[in-house]
Amino acid sequence: MQTRQSNALRAPQESLRDAKTAASQTEHYGEPFDDVHDLHEDGAPRSRYAGQSRPVSANSSAMSSTTRARTSADSSSDEGASSQADAQEPHEPLGPDDPLAPLPFNPYKGNRGVTRAWHAMKNSFAGFRVAIREESAFRQELTLAAILVPCGVFVPVDAVSRVLLLGSVFLVLIVELLNSSVEAAIDRISLERHELSRRAKDLGSAAVMVALFICVMTWGLLVGPIVVRWIGSALR
Repeated sequence: MQTRQSNALRAPQESLRDAKTAASQTEHYGEPFDDVHDLHEDGAPRSRYAGQSRPVSANSSAMSSTTRARTSADSSSDEGASSQADAQEPHEPLGPDDPLAPLPFNPYKGNRGVTRAWHAMKNSFAGFRVAIREESAFRQELTLAAILVPCGVFVPVDAVSRVLLLGSVFLVLIVELLNSSVEAAIDRISLERHELSRRAKDLGSAAVMVALFICVMTWGLLVGPIVVRWIGSALR
């Protein structure tokens, strides 16, 4: 009998305590919405807060604003530190293939002014000596130039024709010197037989042949008629 009375007194007390706990939770967190549902027209459950924002307490909103402010401050400090590190970090040097990279120092090009001209003239005469001593084709063409240059000076033609006659002769010498320099560079790389080496030398030889053709054509067109008139007048 006493046990039933104690249970009857305990039940209202527990229900009152549970009600207070639920009221305090509702005040702090808002009304529960996970288990409270309305029904759609088709009978499907619908949350009471569907289409609405979930109620947030003042403490949680204050904490989220503080967290956002701290996050933005940390990100700004990280950006400032990274920019400062980039500014202090030395730039990588330019590679040799970069068009903006400075040319490497050449000790053979340190002369300036009159000294440079003097050394250039000495190197040019050294090149002539090497070509005369080592290149038989250049010696033959130089012998031909020694004959044609005086003829071009004394032949009775106008000034433009005279320049063309002399220029065609010197053009042959220039192209022959360039061809000899190409051959020397290829032999410096390798003396073995190679298709590309043969092609480079053949192209240089073709350039010399074109220069000789220009020389013969120029002298034939400008001096040929004069020679024909001299021969005709001599036969009369």
